[in-house]
Amino acid sequence: MAKNRIRMMDESHALVVFQDTKIRRIWYNEEWHYPVVDIISALTGSIDEQSYWRQLKHREPQLVTICHGLKIEARDGKQREMDCVTTGGAFRLIQSIPSPKAEPFKQWLARVGYERVQEIENPELAQKRMREIYHAKGYSDEWIEKRVRGITVRNELTGEWGKRGVKEGAEFAILTNEISKATFGKTVEEHKQFKGLAKENLRDHMNDLELIFTMLGEASTTKIARVKNAQGFEPNQDAAKRGGTIAGDARKKLEIETGESVATPDNYLDEPEAKKRKQLTPRKKQTKI
Repeated sequence: MAKNRIRMMDESHALVVFQDTKIRRIWYNEEWHYPVVDIISALTGSIDEQSYWRQLKHREPQLVTICHGLKIEARDGKQREMDCVTTGGAFRLIQSIPSPKAEPFKQWLARVGYERVQEIENPELAQKRMREIYHAKGYSDEWIEKRVRGITVRNELTGEWGKRGVKEGAEFAILTNEISKATFGKTVEEHKQFKGLAKENLRDHMNDLELIFTMLGEASTTKIARVKNAQGFEPNQDAAKRGGTIAGDARKKLEIETGESVATPDNYLDEPEAKKRKQLTPRKKQTKI
């Protein structure tokens, strides 16, 4: 996925508690962003954060340059665009807000930043935290293993695309859709609609087999691109179609054998994956003695 797009995954809308104030955050352009109004509320205790922010922007208009307008879940549950800042932007904002609460807030931001640096230096730590997040969201160990492996396969593919002259953004999205169409007969957006998803990450709502066939399509594409030495967009588009077709053919054979569809409209919006897994697992019959 392109760097300049919101990555709706992991705990992208998670609420982080600072003292008695909840601060939302969203992953955008490879780093966390925080709503300005949440930071103002945490530092000042203001009951009208929007008014405070308007006055602050009027006094220091340069603060606008450190903000990104991002859609994030508001308190009424709806997605609304808000001025958000990075960790660095938050530090800059703190400098403009006189408050005795600033110092502990700086310490909290420093800890968040330090954890991110740790994850960059030690990817295994990032995976460990990722697993903890998915566990907290109600996913089973079996599902998490496939999800984490799928992320590795995806990263390997996008890395290969980058080396072969495919541009991040629109071209990555087109090739991803080629794989998805050949694998499931649906584009990514169509697959999301099929599952009743809106802004949610599709792969976080895939069942085991959907994850497996997604991996097969992407891993096959990577292999074909390397063997064919695909350079540029069009040769890699052909590799994407071929890789996805390998996964699609395997999916169709399985569906013929089982009489069941691999892709399902099920999602994990209302019921955690681990709970659904238990419901689908047939109970063993007890032998009477």
